[in-house]
Amino acid sequence: MDYSRLMSAQIQDIKPSGIRKYFSLAEEMGDCISLGVGEPDFVTPWEIRRAGIESLDQGKTFYSANAGLKELRRQITLYLDRAFGLRYDPDTETVVTVGGSEAIDMAMRVLLNPGDEVLLPSPCFVCYEPIARMCGATVTTLVLKEENEFRLTAEELRAAITERTKLLVLPFPSNPTGAVMNRKDLESIAEVLKGTGIFVLSDEIYSELTYGDERHVSPAAISRDMWERTVTVNGFSKSFAMTGWRLGYVCAPAPVTEQIVKMHQFAIMCAPTTAQYAAIVALRDCEDMVSDMREEYDMRRRFIVDGFNRIGLHCFEPRGAFYVFPSIEATGLSSDDFCEQLIRKKRVAVIPGTAFGAGGEGHIRVSYSYSLKHIKEALRRIGEFMDEL
Repeated sequence: MDYSRLMSAQIQDIKPSGIRKYFSLAEEMGDCISLGVGEPDFVTPWEIRRAGIESLDQGKTFYSANAGLKELRRQITLYLDRAFGLRYDPDTETVVTVGGSEAIDMAMRVLLNPGDEVLLPSPCFVCYEPIARMCGATVTTLVLKEENEFRLTAEELRAAITERTKLLVLPFPSNPTGAVMNRKDLESIAEVLKGTGIFVLSDEIYSELTYGDERHVSPAAISRDMWERTVTVNGFSKSFAMTGWRLGYVCAPAPVTEQIVKMHQFAIMCAPTTAQYAAIVALRDCEDMVSDMREEYDMRRRFIVDGFNRIGLHCFEPRGAFYVFPSIEATGLSSDDFCEQLIRKKRVAVIPGTAFGAGGEGHIRVSYSYSLKHIKEALRRIGEFMDEL
């Protein structure tokens, strides 16, 4: 049977994630140190785990409402209000999803028609472009510059907008660069978008992991105009160390969430009930634990930036998430060649910048969501690799 002829040509045309190759190589090498996985090394706090266990013990194993447990949606909106000044109605403007990934997928499918244009800052996480293409949209890449600390400028946005532009993705704090957009940056973006029909998809999964004096600012908090055009995606994986629980949420004006719920109920039904009960406790009782994890990440961040600069790989200081994006241009190697040689010669796995789009060449993505001991040994091996080069 000729499966390639029978299956979707559109799906077959999409390339697998460039990250997976290095995960697979690392798994094959028993002595490999990986700095490639974007996953907290913290166990989900006990109070959150206990809430999930208790929900099972009490037999709370049934479907929830399509949009999620009412109390969880209430806690989400209370949290967004006190943390970022965002106001959403828990009943009509909030939907609980299976991770932030489903929220992104549903939002794009609801907003995009075939032929629409999506503006995508690059480098960025790997999911946005494939999902947009599966919606029949075209993607225009906006290559971000290190001299601007990988932030999107108003001038770059203005130059890219066309009559077909429907959606701007703002994935900040950024995976892979750790870049953030501050209030002034976002106000400039808002000024460019004023008077247009362009939506914003704001992926804020790393919103709790920002460092320095300025906290995360959501595009939807900039103005009423931005609130009306912004779909805000967030979740529990990164800030609460709940990756395996697969729980996220999307908030947007009611006409948008009404359509998202419709898609969600046909494709998913509802998010896992056990995870929802656990998330209620996370939002209500565990913000201090998030602060503790953020402080630990901040210490690792400063250590790893200093380490890369010391061994000759220039690294700008990221202000969010748990990634650094050092330049490897001084080696004369491409990003893929650097990562391939490093893992085979020194058993250290990092991810080539090209896995995150056109703007990633000449860089590697390194996660510091690992213990300091782990990071120290990886930096030692990378230093040896540089000396041998």
